[in-house]
Amino acid sequence: MNPFLVGLFAPVIATLMFRNSKNGKKRGVPVEVGGEPGYAVRNYRFAEPVETHWEGVVTLAELFEQSCKRFAYMPLFGSRKLIASEMEVTPDGRSFEKLHLGDYEWLSYGEAFKAVCNFSSGLVQIGHRNGERLAIFSDTRAEWQIALQGCFRRSITVVTIYASLGEEALCHSLNETEVTTVICGRKELKKLIDISGQLDTVNRVIYLNDEGVPTEVSLAKKNTSWKVASFEEVQILGRENSVDADMPASSDVAVIMYTSGSTGLPKGVMMTHRNVLSTVSAVMTIVPELGKKDIYLAYLPLAHILELAAEAVMVAAGCAIGYGSPLTLTDTSNKIKNGTKGDASALRPTLMTAVPAILDRVRDGVRKKVDTKGGIAKKLFDVAYGRRLAAINGSWFGAWGLEKILWDILVFRKVRAILGGHVRFLLSGGAPLSGDTQRFINICLGAPIGQGYGLTETCAGGSFSEYDDTSVGRVGAPLSCSYVKLIDWPEGGYLITDLPMPRGEIIIGGPNVTAGYFKNEEKTNESYKVDERGMRWFYTGDIGRFHPDGCLEIIDRKKDIVKLQHGEYVSLGKVEAALSVSPYVDNIMVHADPFHSYCVALVVAAHSAIENWASNQGITYSNFSELCQRQDTVKEVLGSLQKAAKEARLQKFEIPAKIILLPEPWTPESGLVTAALKLKREVIRKAFADDLASLYA
Repeated sequence: MNPFLVGLFAPVIATLMFRNSKNGKKRGVPVEVGGEPGYAVRNYRFAEPVETHWEGVVTLAELFEQSCKRFAYMPLFGSRKLIASEMEVTPDGRSFEKLHLGDYEWLSYGEAFKAVCNFSSGLVQIGHRNGERLAIFSDTRAEWQIALQGCFRRSITVVTIYASLGEEALCHSLNETEVTTVICGRKELKKLIDISGQLDTVNRVIYLNDEGVPTEVSLAKKNTSWKVASFEEVQILGRENSVDADMPASSDVAVIMYTSGSTGLPKGVMMTHRNVLSTVSAVMTIVPELGKKDIYLAYLPLAHILELAAEAVMVAAGCAIGYGSPLTLTDTSNKIKNGTKGDASALRPTLMTAVPAILDRVRDGVRKKVDTKGGIAKKLFDVAYGRRLAAINGSWFGAWGLEKILWDILVFRKVRAILGGHVRFLLSGGAPLSGDTQRFINICLGAPIGQGYGLTETCAGGSFSEYDDTSVGRVGAPLSCSYVKLIDWPEGGYLITDLPMPRGEIIIGGPNVTAGYFKNEEKTNESYKVDERGMRWFYTGDIGRFHPDGCLEIIDRKKDIVKLQHGEYVSLGKVEAALSVSPYVDNIMVHADPFHSYCVALVVAAHSAIENWASNQGITYSNFSELCQRQDTVKEVLGSLQKAAKEARLQKFEIPAKIILLPEPWTPESGLVTAALKLKREVIRKAFADDLASLYA
């Protein structure tokens, strides 16, 4: 079939069926608000921030109970059982665990509610008292949510901790919040045992049944004074000894959510039920026809507010939630046995939340496969992709006619099958998503990607791109729970009077703005402010600009802390201080591009040290600049930086993967450093823009 003939009438179809998403539709509306002067915008649908979408529901516990009664016989939590596990050895001698997982098995809303009530009562039976805090230290799974909701029914504040958190940050998080009970999986239990002597208040551990757990349980009972019980044992105790619920108030702290700790010791953000519920209520208005026909694939960390809020939205709407893992997501994922199904194929979800790194992986995988096939298959894909791209002059969701159906059958159906074949909407958050990836996924999956912007401190609430917005690179209009305001940052040259668009530091106000940082009043007072109307504002440190239609675009970061593509934070100053001990470094500037998973560095070479090394190596050179450009010199300096990083116990993602060695020193006269020899970071970035770009090429 000739693809050019198929597309003959496409321009006519596109003209008739698409409406321009840039036709002047106001998605955000300027509004007068109190507090610091600035340019503020609200959602066009709501004059005031929304706190709850449901009459009489003011806590997450009430929302969960309401949904379990409304959708009692519908599936809620789905999990896959392990059928077999084997080790696969590669030709170079490396071994990888491969899993064969079964089909999804489901708990209905009604069954899940019983499990939650049993667990809630079981906590009382094992001695967890009112006022004590409980931590969940585990990968995402159904038991995570059951435990969370069980705690809410006893007004227990839950401390959430990333399963990947290091020992120092883990100790800090548990000790600072005086946690008495920890829920964890097998590998997390091993971590706890290793630091048991450093934990001040933990006296109960509830473990989730995993392969190998009996070994860790025996170690815990032998080497600690903890009371150790399985998740199932706690549920049985609760079922046999039911206790009435002790429901929370909307102002009670539901969660203390700790950051990843990659910028030093993590901070605990205190989220009330009101805070989280307002974000959940706002998101309910964004995805059209969200309901009990939808299936959501959950695989991101529930210790992150993006996933926690997303799953709360699914529960509120009556959706089914199937649990998976980034390592088992697709049929070709690292831990999936060849010839068996990944989570997406087994679940066939309609909704997903994805971080940019996952979407980049899907894009790169598709492109690699197409390029490998070559020939007619590649030409057909290129034509189909080009036709879809040309047609994007309006809504994604008008009828595309015969051409859309044919391209789906001939080309895009196989691409869509990577994520199960039925995805109708994706939410991307946690880091910036490149416009190239966003457009590629839009076209190949035939589904929109909603980009959201928010922070842990705002319960992920901030802005969100709407379903019919086909633009890329923006993060949408303010959610209905938030006001988003720009304020001047003269030092950076960003002003709300800038033309053609107002620019400035982003601050977010509304009921979703959290109570502050746990036991850190100084930092709380620095980042949070309350205006004369009593509205709480969070100062994000991000720089944005508003488009004429009220949509926000993130354009810069005020502070020297950058979030990489996978969501890790890099504190540039901290890394620079650690690496500057290398004898080869006269000065250094670390640079992190949020669209990539690694950082790079500009290194001003220390003349004498490098010249001495060259002499010892017997290297001849005509000038120092030539020496700095040699690959063996760069390799030697990079190795020295890696050694310094290891001694400073930096994380892998904090260590520059590539460097450029510069022969000329940075002086106040050059304008690259201040009189106090502090880096003028923005000036250096502009001066060496081409060099930095080459390191990411």
